[in-house]
Amino acid sequence: MLLTLIEAENGALTSGSASAVARAHALAGELGVPVGAVTFAVPGDLTADLAQHGVTTLYALDHELLGEYSPERWGEALAALIRQVEPDGVLAAASSRGNELMAQAAARTGLPMAANCVAVATGESWTLTRQRVGGVLLEDAELHAPVKLITLAPGGADVAQAGLADGEVEVVTFTPGIDEGMVHTAIVDRTAGESGVTLATANVVVSGGRGVGSAEGFAELEQLAELVGGAVGCSRVATNNGWRPHSNQVGLTGTKIAPDLYIACGISGATQHWVGCMDAKTILAINTDPQAPMVTRAAYAVIGDVHEVLPAVIEEIERRTRTG
Repeated sequence: MLLTLIEAENGALTSGSASAVARAHALAGELGVPVGAVTFAVPGDLTADLAQHGVTTLYALDHELLGEYSPERWGEALAALIRQVEPDGVLAAASSRGNELMAQAAARTGLPMAANCVAVATGESWTLTRQRVGGVLLEDAELHAPVKLITLAPGGADVAQAGLADGEVEVVTFTPGIDEGMVHTAIVDRTAGESGVTLATANVVVSGGRGVGSAEGFAELEQLAELVGGAVGCSRVATNNGWRPHSNQVGLTGTKIAPDLYIACGISGATQHWVGCMDAKTILAINTDPQAPMVTRAAYAVIGDVHEVLPAVIEEIERRTRTG
């Protein structure tokens, strides 16, 4: 069996987890094994979504000490399940939580882990291509282990739903043994965003850099993002200048994203920023400099002032919305 570590938002799989399940199906077909999933606590309505993605078995890790996220406790619970089930491999999205939990499980089981993979092939040993140095370098490697632990970089696989004939998912509750005295990290506070669309999961991201000019200049980017149901991002310059919070930063030291469309407004495209957005399916750059790295790398570019281009784009979207 191949297991996929599931992350969910609003009762549905995240795009990263859905992509991981799709990749698991491709590998499971090569191995001739079923695809299972792993969640923490009560799965709720998640089983219907998992059935649509062809998952046969769901392992729900349940324990009174697993209520609040703790990488040490959750990692030990995942390690206990791996010891019990002995799957062929465990896949997860290369999100901050996915990488953290899989690293914890690897350390606790003594198994090797390959992070941020963009290509995986089975065989006597699994061959991998993974991102290194924040995505600037691609490395080919082989993974030898009785249980392969892998996280998948965003944009590495298209999501294809493979529903079961009967639409049933077997739910197996697994209660791991966890020592109450385990030294662990605890969440002490949470800050909720203003929008239900997050930077990491948005299909459209509108980002601004030095060319936006000020914190007030982001108002047009926010308006465009709202019109297209997207999220607002920024470059490190905007964060350093205090125009946007760090949670909005796209890049090596911020959030790595893989939206369908990335609109880079007044962003030169330094390497650390490019690493964060290079997995976007389509990039549109708006910049006054036709030689800016972001312009030369983008699929489409508009050479002009952001504050002249965006109002025209917004006006056209609103016009088309009114006329249907």
